[in-house]
Amino acid sequence: MGQYDTQQVCLNGHQITANYHSSPEFRNKFCATCGESTIHTCPECGHEIEGKYHVPGVLSIGFATRVPTHCKNCGATFPWTVAKALLATAKNKTTDIDNFALVERICARFHLVAKQLKSRHADRESLHINDEYDTQDLLHALLHVYFDDIRPEEWTPSYAGGGSRVDFLLKDEKIIIEVKKTRPTLKAKDVGAELIVDSQRYRAHPDCKKLLCFVYDPEGWISNPRGLENDLNKKQDDFEIKVLIVPKGH
Repeated sequence: MGQYDTQQVCLNGHQITANYHSSPEFRNKFCATCGESTIHTCPECGHEIEGKYHVPGVLSIGFATRVPTHCKNCGATFPWTVAKALLATAKNKTTDIDNFALVERICARFHLVAKQLKSRHADRESLHINDEYDTQDLLHALLHVYFDDIRPEEWTPSYAGGGSRVDFLLKDEKIIIEVKKTRPTLKAKDVGAELIVDSQRYRAHPDCKKLLCFVYDPEGWISNPRGLENDLNKKQDDFEIKVLIVPKGH
């Protein structure tokens, strides 16, 4: 029968060697991957961390030794297990919120970018935001600064007998962005009615947990933008809609 060697692991969970005793030349005081210090015994009971299983006369090739999560002798949780659990919890709590806030910030600065594009060296041609398609094109470019998977014109499930396309879907972040630009025939009342219908439709989309409705109003057709935002903003357990009208005040 064979026996287990001991393995050396850094405090972040990177395996240094699974042959601590049989191949001492591979030992390291610090991890070459992250620089953290290493251990080969349980911090609680001092029992050696189980390493590679050796059988005399048998050469084992290609079988990796798993880094354990708990001590086999006392059941204590190893330091890297706690660190990874805390990191996973933090990501689950903050990823959606941070990404949603980031999209909101991009939209909030949209008007400043649009104005800056009008002022180019030697009056060179630029992008003028004349309609909703121009608004979508510029926002699409700005989203690429932070996001990789941006899906324009994504189909939504049928709602009230008809389907439609969303303007942008950030699939990994589960965020849908709806873009509107006001005009003489699309003022506050019309925008509000359209967004109410849109929010119900998009809520049925399997990849939508948060909906940002970006309303670009450079001419000031919406007289009370904050009031309209407050009327339409809604946050529930599994869905959030945020309406952002830019700019505010003229």
